[in-house]
Amino acid sequence: MKWIYSYRSKIVSAEEAVSVVKSGDRVFVSGNAATPYVLLHALAERKDELRNVEIVHVLLLGDGPLAQPEMEGHFRHRSLFVGSADRDAVNEGRADYVPIFLHEVPALFTSGALPVDVAIIHTAPPDEHGFLSYGVEVLATKAVVENAKTVIAQVNEKMPRVLGDSFVHISRIDKIVEVSEDLPELKLDEFSEVEKQIGFHIANLIEDGATLQLGIGGIPNATLFFVKDKKDLGIHTEMCSDGIMEAIEAGIVTGAKKTLHPGKVIATFVLGTSKLYDYVDDNPILEVHPTEYTNDPFIIAQNEKMVAINSALEVDLTGQVCSDSMGYHIYSGFGGQVDFIRGAARSKGGKPIIALPSTAKGDTISRIVSHLKEGAGVVTSRGDVHYVVTEHGVAYLHGKSRRERAEALIQIAHPKFRDELMQFAKEKHYL
Repeated sequence: MKWIYSYRSKIVSAEEAVSVVKSGDRVFVSGNAATPYVLLHALAERKDELRNVEIVHVLLLGDGPLAQPEMEGHFRHRSLFVGSADRDAVNEGRADYVPIFLHEVPALFTSGALPVDVAIIHTAPPDEHGFLSYGVEVLATKAVVENAKTVIAQVNEKMPRVLGDSFVHISRIDKIVEVSEDLPELKLDEFSEVEKQIGFHIANLIEDGATLQLGIGGIPNATLFFVKDKKDLGIHTEMCSDGIMEAIEAGIVTGAKKTLHPGKVIATFVLGTSKLYDYVDDNPILEVHPTEYTNDPFIIAQNEKMVAINSALEVDLTGQVCSDSMGYHIYSGFGGQVDFIRGAARSKGGKPIIALPSTAKGDTISRIVSHLKEGAGVVTSRGDVHYVVTEHGVAYLHGKSRRERAEALIQIAHPKFRDELMQFAKEKHYL
C-alpha cells in the first residue's frame, strides 16, 4: 500500500492545484456530471493573472465560470460539444466550436493534434490498489490523462466508482484536491403527448433482442415506456440514464441476446439523478469506455439488431439532418449522432432512427422543412438517413429517390404545413 503515501503527498488546496496553469496553456476539463466545479471556480479566481488560456472540453454542465464576458482575453473555450455553459460565448465570438464526430475526439489528444498542458479531471476516491475511477464520465478523459503534461484530479467521495476501461493510477496524478460535493442531477421528466406518440412509433420498429442507443428526454423515455413487452433488449450507448436503469430493474433490458458484451450495458458517461449514481457505483452490469470504443461505428455495428435513436432540430425534404445549429446559431454539436447512425446502418438487422416532433414553438414552426435555414449545418447527410419519425408516423428514406423522400417526409409533417411543403416540392420539381 505504498501508493497511500504518494497519494497523501499530492493533496493540496484547489488554489494551489490550479496555480500550475500558466498564460498560453491549453487546459482540458472533464465534463457532464464530472465537471470539476471546485477547480474551475478556483481557476476563475486567477483571471487577472492569466492571458490566453485555452479551455478544451466536450459538454460542460453548470454556470461556466470561465466563459463569462469578463473572462475574455483571459480564458477562451474550445468546445467539442456546446452546452449552456458556453453557448453564449460561442455565438458571441468569445469561444470556439469544433464540429467533430465524438469517436474521433480522443485521437486529437493521442495524436498530438491538441497537446494538453494541464488536465483537470473529476474522479472517485482510490481503491485498495491506488486506482481512481473516472466515475460518471470517460469520453476523452482517459486519452487526455495519458498524454497531458500535468494532471490535476478533483477527488470526490460522492463520485461513484464506475467500472470499465475507466481507471487511472494515482502515480499518473500530479495534484489532488479532495472534495465532498453532490454531483449535478438531470431529472427524469414526464414525456408529452407528442413524445408519447413518437415513442410508440419507434417502439414498433424495435424487435426482441435488439440493442439500443438512446439519450435522455421525453422521446427516449416514451420509447422505453412502449417496449415493456419486448424481451432481452440490450444497451450500447453514449449515455446511461435513469430510464435505462429502470428498464434494467423492470427486466426489459437483460443484454442476454447481445452479440457484443452480452449481459453488459456499455456507455461512455452516466447522467441522471442521485439514484442512478448510487445504482452504477461498483455495479458490474455497467461498463464505461472511451468514445474511441463506444462510438466507433465498426464497434457499434458488431451489435446485431442495433437500433440508434437520435434527435434533430430540423430535417429537409431531401433528408438532410441539422442537429447542432439553428441557422448560424450553434446550439450543441455533432456528438455521437453520426457515429451511431452509421454503426446501426452497418449492423445486421440494424435500424438508424432520427426522431423529432413535427413542429416547434406551439405548432408555429415546422421541423420538417423545405430547406435548411441559412447557416444551418448538415450533421447527418441524406445518404446516412434511414428512418425519420415524428408523432405523425415513420418515413423510410434509405434507397429512396428525392421524389419518394419528399412524399414520405410530407406525410409525417404536421398537417398544417403539408400543403406548403407540397407546393415547394412541386416548384422545385421534387414532385
